Amino acid sequence: MQTCLPRLGHRLLFRSPRSNLLFKPPGTILRNFSGSPSRHVTFKELEALERRIADIPLERYRNFCIVAHVDHGKSTLSDRLLELTGTIKAGDNKQVLDKLEVERERGITVKAQTCNMIYNYKGDDYLLHLVDTPGHVDFRAEVSRSYAGCGGALLLVDASQGIQAQTVANFYMAFSLGLELIPVINKIDLPSANVPWALDQVKQNLELDTDRAVMVSAKSGKNVEAVLPQVIQYIPPPVGDVKKPLKLLLMDSWYDNYRGVILLVRIFDGHVKAGDWLTSFATGLKYHVGEVGIMYPDQTPQTMLRAGQVGYIYFNPSMKRSQEAKVGDTYTTVGSENLVEPLPGFEEPKPMVFVAVYPVDPSGYKHLEDSIQQIILNDRSVTLQKESSEALGSGWRMGFLGTLHCSVFEDRLRQEHGASIVITPPTVPCKVIWRDGREVEIRNPAEFPEEEIAMNRITEVQEPYVLATITLPEEYVGKVIELCESNRGSQKDLHYFTSTQVILKYDLPLTHLVDDFFGKIKGITKGYATLDYEDAGWRRSSLVKLQLMVNKVPVDAVARVVHTSQVERLGKQWVTKFKEHVDRQMFEVVIQAAAGRRIVGRETIKPFRKDVLQKLHASDVSRRRKLLEKQKEGRKKLKGE
Repeated sequence: MQTCLPRLGHRLLFRSPRSNLLFKPPGTILRNFSGSPSRHVTFKELEALERRIADIPLERYRNFCIVAHVDHGKSTLSDRLLELTGTIKAGDNKQVLDKLEVERERGITVKAQTCNMIYNYKGDDYLLHLVDTPGHVDFRAEVSRSYAGCGGALLLVDASQGIQAQTVANFYMAFSLGLELIPVINKIDLPSANVPWALDQVKQNLELDTDRAVMVSAKSGKNVEAVLPQVIQYIPPPVGDVKKPLKLLLMDSWYDNYRGVILLVRIFDGHVKAGDWLTSFATGLKYHVGEVGIMYPDQTPQTMLRAGQVGYIYFNPSMKRSQEAKVGDTYTTVGSENLVEPLPGFEEPKPMVFVAVYPVDPSGYKHLEDSIQQIILNDRSVTLQKESSEALGSGWRMGFLGTLHCSVFEDRLRQEHGASIVITPPTVPCKVIWRDGREVEIRNPAEFPEEEIAMNRITEVQEPYVLATITLPEEYVGKVIELCESNRGSQKDLHYFTSTQVILKYDLPLTHLVDDFFGKIKGITKGYATLDYEDAGWRRSSLVKLQLMVNKVPVDAVARVVHTSQVERLGKQWVTKFKEHVDRQMFEVVIQAAAGRRIVGRETIKPFRKDVLQKLHASDVSRRRKLLEKQKEGRKKLKGE
């Protein structure tokens, strides 16, 4: 029972039901994928911790998160708060709550991580629940879910950089939910720090009370002790009643190879303990609770979770199918279904970047599918739809919140599951209406009718459109309009909803939206724009199949259906890019891009050539010509002409 699996982080200590011996079950895999500085706790420490938590009333609970723009010091401040409350030992702690390997490699927070702390303030113990959130826009879904379990937030601002894009976005999100915000000015010890300027930005742009602001240096720990008293004073306790029937919200989940799916939950009413039977409002399935506990900072078992707390639950027998864990679902005890009103859940953001994903080895399809499902369990903002390719076989069309989100997903597949994938641009369906009235939706470009057939038998071709709503500062309006127009957009509306913020609405073809349109908007607006979209139906369009040909032989695997206005630009890009990846041969290789019968791009790779005239010196010209003709005939045979 004492064995440990390598690379799987720390294990928890449990008490055997038949004795007081402590053991570590070999299947206890925590969310941290690399060792963290947190310590193992003994049984006596567990009992003391539980008694201390049980003595804290609901009025002395505080649930809060730290939000900021990327690289403003959220994870570092979290480390100092954990050290201040004794949750972890003081020392060389670096991003303790960044538990994924990809987070430590890149130095960014990808997953919102939670931890409970006990803080003694004026002689009373307070139970604090901290959430460290990502700062990059691609992971904004993590921030929105974190707000659901919190009564307020620390809004962190870099004293040298001031308010930036995600600072503003997180502020508006919290403001719309009615959360209390406490400004924290970080990195005050930097030579370039300008604290009065940062405070003035907070007051002028966000209209927050700077009297409650705290100036700290999270790296050195300067004035960090002033943060938690502000949290206790200004952030309200959670609302709940431990005597009511159980009502809990599923906030997050992750997969354990031995325990199955583990749930992170917020208790709104009632209590839950090991041995209870719970039922899901979304699926109607019933589960037997195997263990409950809190993150302190790792999984620490408790006898009971009460109203107002955030903790983890796993079932016994375990929840094996990841699809059963629906983030935003409400659970209650069996028999209380009619007494509890389900919670509204979360509104998940829509994907902005789409890619087609295929296994490198087709025989690894099943393993890759299981790996993708397990990561999606922990990252619900990824969308998944099956897709196939003539060249690459079966795969999936996946939607992400941004290019960084896609890159991190690929890294997690490789690091956590040893899976390798091929990523290609996605295909967008089109609709063909035939003269006999049939409507056929085509998803594979190889099935698109040839030009001769299209002229005689097809009435029209349609492509899907979306209505895109872009919110942006007024100084970027011209650049965004220019981008939309260049992507065949049609403007529907433009109006100011504040003196500096503009709402712009455009009808856009879906094929341009999936081509990292949001990434282009972020680039030209420095990250300040937001994008939302909805289906706008099918529109008549002038589409043609663009093919790549090598020595006049079509390569169907890379064919695409594109708009006629994009044909020449894409055709030239294709042949130039393809030439870089084709080796020089003993014969001439001609690469062409063709739209129907029209050639729109061409590149030629010259052949290797033997100098057959090398041995001739003062020979007659007819002798030279004879050798060259002989070489030419040999090349024709080599090409099979």
